[in-house]
Amino acid sequence: MVEVSAAASFRGGATDFNTWLLYFHYACCFGVELTMNNFSATYFVDKFKLKTASASAVASIFGFMNIFARGLGGFMSDKLMSKMGMRGRIIWQAITLIVEGLLIFAFASVNNLGLAIFLLTLFSVFVQAAEGSTYGIVPYVNRASPGAVAGIVGAGGPTGAVLFGLGFRQIENVKHAYYFMASVVVLSGLSCALLTLKGHRGLLFGKDDIITQTINVPVKKDEEADDEGKELVNAQSN
Repeated sequence: MVEVSAAASFRGGATDFNTWLLYFHYACCFGVELTMNNFSATYFVDKFKLKTASASAVASIFGFMNIFARGLGGFMSDKLMSKMGMRGRIIWQAITLIVEGLLIFAFASVNNLGLAIFLLTLFSVFVQAAEGSTYGIVPYVNRASPGAVAGIVGAGGPTGAVLFGLGFRQIENVKHAYYFMASVVVLSGLSCALLTLKGHRGLLFGKDDIITQTINVPVKKDEEADDEGKELVNAQSN
């Protein structure tokens, strides 16, 4: 296996368009999660007049979904990959992000506390699932620079949190701030159509290459293996 320097690895990941698409996607799932951790309790206090303790308990439901939903997103990505190839992973990625965005619109629009809690729970499930789905795609972006790709994509989460947080602070009407966040998330889901991974068929471009469907494990040449076998036999006979 050819060794790749850290600089070359980072350059390979940073110059791949797919890396930045997934960076955008992760900003719209993990970034949304961080934003909700900061603002959801206040939302329930202001809109539904809950006490701070009660609002915090309701808001904690969002994080509680991490117990299973993130793993579920990755599991579904794997299952669809086995049935449809990379298109399956990309389709699932698009579904999680688009549904997430639509649920944000719905959550911000309802005036019933029980319905708001129900939508918050569903919304959280799709946020976490999108996170797992994103990292189901990451290893296939650039096999020579997997660490660089993973690091850059992961940085999308805090970036999204900062930008959405600024939106909540600058937009006076909280509902409009949620609508802004929802619109960006839906846009990220639609951008899945642009994902085109080398050797894999995307939604619009590319084609499957059977060689890239398997993991390449470096093996020694037959001659080297034969030489080692002879040396082992000689050592045992001595």
